[in-house]
Amino acid sequence: MNASRPLRPSSLADLQALVGQDIGPTDWFEVTQAAINAFAYATGDHQWIHVDPERAAASPLGTTIAHGLFSLSLGPGFSGQLISFENFAHSLNYGYNKVRFITPVPAGSLIRMRVTVTGVDAVPGGIQLQLVQTFERDGSEKPVAVAEALARLVEQPTP
Repeated sequence: MNASRPLRPSSLADLQALVGQDIGPTDWFEVTQAAINAFAYATGDHQWIHVDPERAAASPLGTTIAHGLFSLSLGPGFSGQLISFENFAHSLNYGYNKVRFITPVPAGSLIRMRVTVTGVDAVPGGIQLQLVQTFERDGSEKPVAVAEALARLVEQPTP
């Protein structure tokens, strides 16, 4: 699936047809030190491995790295490149079942995401969508992070 042309499901049946599909990847996103610093400011997490380039250069990693939650927080924006929910009355993030931060993301890295739809269920008031989000770093054999994400959607009312 080309990231410039997101899928546009509009019903429970459309979503169910996506189960098992690998969708993506997204466009690459550069994780700059400025973005890492802004995330640290927004969250109050100023651990030196993220925001002190001089100290981090002397560490075994050799550079600052992005917060694991920084990578995870890119999920909703990345998802929008892959699947558009504009044909639903509304959609929202519902949570995560499991998240693993597997490899670090050094400042200056390029990351992207792909998703696999793993479940679609009718629930009271709407639809629950389960996706496995796999975050990849350019040049790394292992993923940066893998997350089982949940979304809730409400279909458009039928006239």
